[in-house]
Amino acid sequence: MTQNFLKVPTFTDNQDEYNRVAANAINGILDGKINATGSITLTNSSTTTTLADARIGGNSLILLMPTSSDSASENWYITGIDKQTATINHSSDTTTRTFKYVVIG
Repeated sequence: MTQNFLKVPTFTDNQDEYNRVAANAINGILDGKINATGSITLTNSSTTTTLADARIGGNSLILLMPTSSDSASENWYITGIDKQTATINHSSDTTTRTFKYVVIG
């Protein structure tokens, strides 16, 4: 699931409204609300899981945070970072392994 925060419009006729929206967006960024997070569950009985996210690009940095002990004990690495997708390589298991992630860049 992806967190969505309001974007600042590129144009508006109402300068006061634009200033308010821009200030709220900047304050949100300063509070860590950068609209760069999501969650993913690794595919059971498979050694790869595709992470699909419109924010991923060829130069993106993707960080994963395990959300359970099964996730924390998983050995994984990321390959195939491309436009809107990345491949998470991992062991083939039948336990539920869920991670939160951040995409930067």
